[in-house]
Amino acid sequence: MRGINQILARGWQNVGHRFLPFADAATTELPLGRLLRLSLFQVSVGMALVLLNGTLNRVMILELGVPAWLVAGMVALPLVFAPARALIGFKSDTHRSLLGWRRVPYIWMGTLLQFGGFAIMPFALLLLSGDGNGPVVFGQIGAALAFLLVGAGLHTVQTAGLALATDIAPEASRPRVVSLLYVMLLVGMVASALVFGQLLEEFSALRLIQVIQAAAVVTIVVNVVALWKQEARNPAATAPGRPRPTFAQAWRAFAAGGNPSRLLISVGLGTAAFSMQDILLEPYGGEILNLSVSATTQLTALLAGGTLIGFAVAARQLGSGADPHRLAAYGVLAGVVAFTCVVMAGAVGSASAFRAGTALIGFGTGLFSVGTLTAAMGLAENGASGLALGAWGAVQATAAGVGIAVGGALRDVVGELAASGALGPALTGPATGYNTVYSIEIVLLFATLAAIGPLVRHARNAPPRPATSFGLAEFPG
Repeated sequence: MRGINQILARGWQNVGHRFLPFADAATTELPLGRLLRLSLFQVSVGMALVLLNGTLNRVMILELGVPAWLVAGMVALPLVFAPARALIGFKSDTHRSLLGWRRVPYIWMGTLLQFGGFAIMPFALLLLSGDGNGPVVFGQIGAALAFLLVGAGLHTVQTAGLALATDIAPEASRPRVVSLLYVMLLVGMVASALVFGQLLEEFSALRLIQVIQAAAVVTIVVNVVALWKQEARNPAATAPGRPRPTFAQAWRAFAAGGNPSRLLISVGLGTAAFSMQDILLEPYGGEILNLSVSATTQLTALLAGGTLIGFAVAARQLGSGADPHRLAAYGVLAGVVAFTCVVMAGAVGSASAFRAGTALIGFGTGLFSVGTLTAAMGLAENGASGLALGAWGAVQATAAGVGIAVGGALRDVVGELAASGALGPALTGPATGYNTVYSIEIVLLFATLAAIGPLVRHARNAPPRPATSFGLAEFPG
């Protein structure tokens, strides 16, 4: 594994520091090679998200002929485990083990859950489509179980993985570690989407089985590489006889400091606001602005590019001592401007304004996500990072799922009412449904500002955060 660290480090060194905005996350305690290897767990999570929410979504509806309502239900199943992330984090904080590991068992357990779900998924989908020899109901049960297993696995892996990163990263470098982990999640999603699209270009049942089961194997390999020799063994901390608080006691202690309730409310409102447009931007560009399929597909790249810039700016500002709550508020303000641009683009027929708004949505999302996650990391005390990050993840994932579902439903309902003339002669166009969703998102963003404002004021009155200078303190070998 040391050889892998050396290869990773030499490769990044050859690129040059000015092209690596997150290279400064490396420290003596957490060298770049080890940090990059740890971040691979986010690649496996990104791959699972793309497979569930993107690739299989389309394959099940178009190639396998599964009803859209059933597909929507299957894709939503992983959200069942999102609220449990706080409990998963708490369990990893207080894990009992003679081996001395707290995070590794949960990351490994989550990896096995993902592997199991991917292993049975293709056969369940074939039964679900009616192409198999068994009853369709078996396919429905099998597919539901597969999606549940993968969902439980990815939530467990990500919660315990983020907690492990918090444990081993020095406090001064945590903001850039957070940014790098987000970048790796995005890298995993983009790379997986390209690979899956290429492999399934000529669809067949055999190819579907091969691709999904290959994803299962890749998940195991990537997460084993990410985990190897990351967490130091501490048998005293995991001794079976050591007193441990209950979840209720731990939550009360967590809620007593740092005003976490207001932070979590801000996370929920802001995430829902940024997520409601998730499945609407491309249809809006095609239906309202008459953009081609190629042009609307490029919106994904604009969104991802804006998000990456947001990550880089967040890492640099937090590294200079900026307050994470204030940074998250700037992300919200960018979102308000972004959705205003999107609405105005439809009114004036400007594709350029629409593209600018799309990039700004990504930028605001990047600032907001890194800012709030860094703030959550700051709430973790006395080894309770699992609970803090689990609570953040539970709110974030649940709000994102609910936001996407509500956004799509609102667009359909309001669009139907507008088309029937029920909203009056001024609101009969196809843009009415979309603009309603975008307007609600702007309102939610202002509500987020109201929620996060007191945290910013508290930070202004607190002693200034020390500026930290990051550097590539050590390359292994």
